[in-house]
Amino acid sequence: PVVRRIVHLRWKKRLGPVQIADRVGVAASTVHRVLVRCRINRLAHVDRATGEPVRRYEHPAPGDLLHVDVKKLGNIPDGGGWRYVGRAQGDRNRAATPGKLRNAHHQAKMGTAFVHTVLDDHSRLAYAEIHDDETAATAIAVLRRAVAWFSARGVTTRRVLSDNGSAYRSHAWRDTCHALRITPKRTRPYRPQTNGKIERFHRTLADGWAFARLYTGESQRRKALPGWLHEYNHHRPHTAIGGLPPISRLTNLSGQYT
Repeated sequence: PVVRRIVHLRWKKRLGPVQIADRVGVAASTVHRVLVRCRINRLAHVDRATGEPVRRYEHPAPGDLLHVDVKKLGNIPDGGGWRYVGRAQGDRNRAATPGKLRNAHHQAKMGTAFVHTVLDDHSRLAYAEIHDDETAATAIAVLRRAVAWFSARGVTTRRVLSDNGSAYRSHAWRDTCHALRITPKRTRPYRPQTNGKIERFHRTLADGWAFARLYTGESQRRKALPGWLHEYNHHRPHTAIGGLPPISRLTNLSGQYT
């Protein structure tokens, strides 16, 4: 019973050995030994959202599974957004951007950039396009181009994993996957951890491209995406694959005969 209570407090409350010892009535050193024995002495071993042990997976070959998702970003007004120029100047830039509709507060509506991303589970090789919507028709068109892009690099797509967004639940998405000979899969509801690789890629995308520097307009940021993707795929070391760039896991490229 004492061990069960220690484990419960660790998983559900994220408490340390000293705090758990105070509640359970044992020494902190005893709590630490229990946590080590149960392999939850580091919070990195526990999923932050559910409190369950982290389960990681990786498919054995490129193309075995493609992760797909959409990253939503607010469009940047002419002159720069508030992250770099401050709230006051950002509001002025937003109001001065031509051709924008107004909301109920008479502020310019900048709109949203929908970054459709596709990530290979094994290699972490990434493909992305920016659109003004996330409809099923757009998602399907992105999938077709992504499959062709991966095929040009010697990767045959077998499965695709998505969340439960309306585009990915549509019959058109299912029929397109079958036409491409791809097995469509979806995560369990409210379990983004299953699609965690692309969620982590979105954080890298935001830090390395979307908010990396001052952009004086949305068109400038969109033009910078292909260059950043090339840097990510061909040059950026990826810690999950031994510090190598994702392209290194594709063994049938020119110059690689392993």
